[in-house]
Amino acid sequence: MRDGFIKVAALTPAVRVADVEYNVEACAEAVRSSDAQVIVLPELAITSYTCEDLFWQDALLRAAEEGLGQLAAAVADVDALVLVGVPVRVASKLYNCAAALCHGELLGLVPKRNIPTYGEFYEGRRFSAGPEDVTLISFAGYEEVPFGAGQLFECENVSGLTVAAEICEDLWVPNPPSTPAALAGATLICNLSASNELVGKADYRRDLVASTSARLVCAYAYASAGWGESTQDVVYGGHCLIAENGRVLQQTRPLDDAALALAGDAHAQTGATAVVDLDLLAHDRMRMSTFNVDPAAVGYVITTFDLDVVETPLEGRFVDPHPFVPADPTRRAERCESIFAIQAHGLAKRLAHTHSRRAVIGVSGGLDSTLALLVCARAFDLLGLDRAGILSITMPGFGTTERTHDNATAMSEALGCELREISIAAAVRQHFADIGHDEADHSVTYENAQARERTQILMDVANREGGLVVGTGDLSELALGWATYNADHMSMYGVNAGVPKTLVRHLVRYVADEACASGNGALADVLVDVLDTPVSPELLPATGDGKISQKTEDLVGPYELHDFFLYNVLRCGFGPAKVYRLALEAFGGRYASGADADDAAVGTYDAETIMKWLRKFYWRFFSQQFKRSCLPDGPKVGSVAVSPRGDLRMPSDACVNLWIRELDELG
Repeated sequence: MRDGFIKVAALTPAVRVADVEYNVEACAEAVRSSDAQVIVLPELAITSYTCEDLFWQDALLRAAEEGLGQLAAAVADVDALVLVGVPVRVASKLYNCAAALCHGELLGLVPKRNIPTYGEFYEGRRFSAGPEDVTLISFAGYEEVPFGAGQLFECENVSGLTVAAEICEDLWVPNPPSTPAALAGATLICNLSASNELVGKADYRRDLVASTSARLVCAYAYASAGWGESTQDVVYGGHCLIAENGRVLQQTRPLDDAALALAGDAHAQTGATAVVDLDLLAHDRMRMSTFNVDPAAVGYVITTFDLDVVETPLEGRFVDPHPFVPADPTRRAERCESIFAIQAHGLAKRLAHTHSRRAVIGVSGGLDSTLALLVCARAFDLLGLDRAGILSITMPGFGTTERTHDNATAMSEALGCELREISIAAAVRQHFADIGHDEADHSVTYENAQARERTQILMDVANREGGLVVGTGDLSELALGWATYNADHMSMYGVNAGVPKTLVRHLVRYVADEACASGNGALADVLVDVLDTPVSPELLPATGDGKISQKTEDLVGPYELHDFFLYNVLRCGFGPAKVYRLALEAFGGRYASGADADDAAVGTYDAETIMKWLRKFYWRFFSQQFKRSCLPDGPKVGSVAVSPRGDLRMPSDACVNLWIRELDELG
């Protein structure tokens, strides 16, 4: 429960039709076998769903009422909120209810609002639609039990855990009860269901649960009836799902419970268990100005309960080490294509608007300028312009290596761009003389003078050619401030501004693969070599054997760590302690693998290393905001961006002390 994590289970115990004693034992065993803090059992699990007209039998209803009390007592020592389906008689009417149990107490009875009487369902023959208004009744030996659909269950000592219940058909209707419940503050919707299996229904059910959780920015736990229900006319598959804001965290495969049939008289169950992030849901709701939560205006009755606050292990919840990069190759290729299209269309519009038939770009042979050049080529193709209008300028300086120089040249030629080489050495040396800087002093002045000279060349050439300078800096560099102010920091349109470094690699590889498949071996070969080249600004002299001496990740840290930090800080709003915990989970070895062809491997880092670079991330992120406050235009491509005109309106003078202090407290 710490850090907003809570374990939720949707369980389907094997039942017997109308055998209340057996079913109570099965439900109790299922609850006691789980370590979740919220447990959802199926619709009418106390009796079984398929009792049909037996629901008119007084014996069954009395047994169900007594059985609920027995179940409450049997799981009283379990530290969990339990929701189980039970028939309830109120004022000579019968209702299909979800009973909420916790620590031996019956917190409330929530009746089904929408009663299906179509197709194979004939619930209207026996059950009435539940009232919205909440009244107090006596049931199962408990007095003054809230009864009515307008109920929420709120945990007093777990921030953000507010639970609502709906039952089966309630999910499928145009205006489900979950909608007002979420607007009243519910963060976890629990659905007790008895949904039979038909061809294609499981896929639709899964999509419905996922989309509901996305629309309501909530978690959704769905537990359906399964083995043991009558198969007289239909079959129930025990499909259980847990979703969070559009993503299915865990699910069972319907009818994949053959083991239940072999259990004989022994109790058996299937189910799905997942760890839900309540903090993330709260953050997403907070930042959505159109998600209006107003508990006072809705009129729900809120019943409180307590749970022990414990450390919730994250096993079963995947912590993505590369949140910007889909692990699945097909989805990764789709994302790359989508991003290329966004970048190219953005640049094409800017070229068309400015009546520019020339794009001027500095090409170093590194990853970022390679991606920007590829985007330029695609934008020119979109506009029907000759790629010879792309002016690719390589500007060798004091740290330029033969490898990067040759790659820049070969790539420009393979793409059909105009290539110019303008050495900056003489101009920079003159500048050193003008300002009195010793060339042997390889300080920041030595480095930044080269970057500024290159930018001056690009701007002046663009003016002379009537062109537009295309920026190459990526999102990760902008987040870290890894750019020379008013040098590579500046352009007329920054095509890579929304693309993190970990994704830049895959975009370049995507084009390399496409080039190889289309027979353009020259382009494919140079792109592969660019991918194998260490990331470097090449502002310090090369080693004695002509190799790159200045490696970016040695100075600012691994980009896969920084991109992970960036996503969790900006997209999720997590504090330093939680980011650190998640990083330990993501990079501590659990998901690690060896190097492979598509660079999908996950690095491993010890706690000390993660802490070191997390501190570095926060320090640079805060101290370098002034660079982001005056960024040139560039296309947003994902859910994280740092444009001062869009996603990040951050003061340049903000203090990092609060964030560093939280890291200090971790030891």
